[in-house]
Amino acid sequence: MGYAVTRRLAAALLLTASLGVGAAGCRKAESRSEEPAKAETAPDAPSPVRVAPISRRTLTEIVSGPGHTAALTQQKVRAPFAGTLVELRVSDGDVVRRGQQVGTVVSRESDAALSGAREMVREARSPAERADAERAVALAERNLVRRSLVASADGPVLSHAAASGDRVSEDQEVLTIEDSSSIVFVADVPQGDLARVRPGQRAAVDLGGGRTENAGTVHGILPSANPVDFTGAVRIDFPGAARLPLGLFGSARIVVGERRDALVVPDAAVLRDDVAGTSRIALVSGNRLHWVPVTPGLRQEGVTQISGPGVPVEGQVVVSGMIGLPEGKSVAIQR
Repeated sequence: MGYAVTRRLAAALLLTASLGVGAAGCRKAESRSEEPAKAETAPDAPSPVRVAPISRRTLTEIVSGPGHTAALTQQKVRAPFAGTLVELRVSDGDVVRRGQQVGTVVSRESDAALSGAREMVREARSPAERADAERAVALAERNLVRRSLVASADGPVLSHAAASGDRVSEDQEVLTIEDSSSIVFVADVPQGDLARVRPGQRAAVDLGGGRTENAGTVHGILPSANPVDFTGAVRIDFPGAARLPLGLFGSARIVVGERRDALVVPDAAVLRDDVAGTSRIALVSGNRLHWVPVTPGLRQEGVTQISGPGVPVEGQVVVSGMIGLPEGKSVAIQR
């Protein structure tokens, strides 16, 4: 009987122990199953964003194109009569002023008389002959007919057709000067934009090299076109006081119109999807984010024009922190 009682007692103890372990395991499983539920029911943490107001602004419509400075007219310096160019003071590329002396021409007859008198000095055989020859030289020098050549315009010397010591004929070209007062900018504008260009429109020309922009006015479209890049030449004139270097390359911006009271947002507010070809902005309303599709327009000075059926005329648009946020996400505006 003692052995049987002992076996029943041991079995009872084992059953009690197993029931305790099972209960503990169930409690641990229940606690683990409750953790995801608590995480799912946690409040939505706001995402920090920065915002800017939607505003209105007058935007200018710009047509642009590269180009270069060019002179419309060239001034010629010519010999006043047949003779010898005894002096030429300038070279190609030198900048001259109107009225500046650039050379000297001696008439053919007086130059021949002086040359003859000097030849007499070389051929003199006696003191008397030398004295007569020297008097002839002095007389020829005194009666020498010379004429100064002067620049007829301000500008650089483009080329020369005679050198010092050359014989020149009457009215022969000696120098060619680019007239600085006729320097214009010739811009190559895409043919699709030429219809919007009109005489009198404001323009700004940037010649680079640290120079400031030069204000100009459209004179008109030149009767020429480039079939290679499908551009047309537009002449831009500068104020009379402007004196620009010749042959410099740069770019022109022509104001062809204005868009008044345009709805604009900062450039950073517009998210573009290049694959779908769409754009959108994120608005903040009641601390919630709302995505609105937009059609971008002009971009100017850090802002982009927007339009579309759902675009409000005022409000706060997100400029930072909106990437990856879903519709309706709670946000916290950062100052």
